[in-house]
Amino acid sequence: MARPPEHLAERQRMLGRYLAALRDAAGLYQADIARAVPCHRTTVTHAEAGSQLPASDFWETADRLVGANGALIARYDELILARTTHLAEQQTKRRARAHTTAQQLASAPARKPELMSPAFDARDDTRCDLVAGASGGMSEDRMCRELLRSLSMTGALITNSGTDDQLDHSFINPDRFDDMAVDEYAMLNEHLWRVFVLSKFKRSALPLVRNQLDVLIVSLNQSRGLSTHRLLCKLVSELLQLAGEIFFDANKYSDAAYCYTLAATASKEVDAFDLWACAMTRHAFIEIYEQRFDKAAPMLELAARLARRGDESLSTRYWVSAVQAQTFAGLGKLAACQRALDAAEQVCTLSGDISNGGWLRFDGSRLAEERGACYVQLRRLDLAEATLGDALRQNLSARRRSGVLTDLAMIGVQRGDVNQLVIYADEVLEIAVETGSGFISRKLQGLQSHLVPLLGNSQVRQVNQRIMDICRGSGRL
Repeated sequence: MARPPEHLAERQRMLGRYLAALRDAAGLYQADIARAVPCHRTTVTHAEAGSQLPASDFWETADRLVGANGALIARYDELILARTTHLAEQQTKRRARAHTTAQQLASAPARKPELMSPAFDARDDTRCDLVAGASGGMSEDRMCRELLRSLSMTGALITNSGTDDQLDHSFINPDRFDDMAVDEYAMLNEHLWRVFVLSKFKRSALPLVRNQLDVLIVSLNQSRGLSTHRLLCKLVSELLQLAGEIFFDANKYSDAAYCYTLAATASKEVDAFDLWACAMTRHAFIEIYEQRFDKAAPMLELAARLARRGDESLSTRYWVSAVQAQTFAGLGKLAACQRALDAAEQVCTLSGDISNGGWLRFDGSRLAEERGACYVQLRRLDLAEATLGDALRQNLSARRRSGVLTDLAMIGVQRGDVNQLVIYADEVLEIAVETGSGFISRKLQGLQSHLVPLLGNSQVRQVNQRIMDICRGSGRL
């Protein structure tokens, strides 16, 4: 991890001092902790001084050794969340500065404003009508800004709603309408997730999500009982994760990170461990797609611990394992990747409603494509091709199919097989044009970065040019 700002550095030093105090009270030496972890004694010294922040296994072992009963690891988790929040805030500020510059350029009279994606072509009457009807004619860019303004109000309301005075009043005068309204909000949340999953154009759900979020903000701002406040926080976390998914699909990673961070905060407020774990896992995806696997790892470690405290009948912990496998593959750790994939396979032992089709959709049906993607990353082409072939025979959505096809094209690149590369890449390019998905354009850009050794071939050059055209249209270049 990069060096934290001073206020987080102070929290890191406080964590180290807390460890030292617990160790002294337990009558232990630094060497005792070092042997138990295991690690070098200087690691313990630096951790207690606050100059280094070891990984979660260090704190879990230390917590158990000094008899902290989870208090030490809880403080570590809070610090990781604070650092993640700070990272998201910094990304959002950078995004805001870049957006201001873009606005200034767009306002120049000689320039013609352009929408973010060719998918927003005015000829697409059905899609434009859907967005215009829900947004009152707003442009997509303005709708994004309005949603982000709504998000800025959400964080304070999550923690400030439901104060003691309000709760006392609510318990004396219970309001049945609140419970009925919350049930309706929950049903609408489920509907919005279905719209997102089934829609070819993921961003068409954005104005609907913004409207629903505004309703939830108003509800949080009213005097309500504790139980209603908890339910509302869960609904807000669900909806924020959906907003993050829309931004993620559009390659607006800093905005997505902001949504996931707020979703984690809302979940943390009410100890909704499965929701919290999913928010952290989605946040980690951003680092994975940016190839920053070392930054994704601690987020996923936290998500795994949260999932273990969640509902054992849900698939949350197994989804976290599947995403951890991708991180290990990116770090080149084959054995750890295999263990994580095997752990994810245990989802098949669950029965009943293990996912909800919304904020938790992992049911094991994606395991073949995820295992194949890991093997491609690790350059185990023999294992990857067979696994991806199995995945391709399933009934996949356009986005999932494009991911599998891109991985198969990558195998062609790694083998130097131009025909395999071109066949699969052409199909992905067609899907990208049809959907305007930023997610797919990002997958194509990842493929493009490996094409250089094959650019002597005219077919490869044509694929390369088409990817460049797609990425320009989606704002990737």
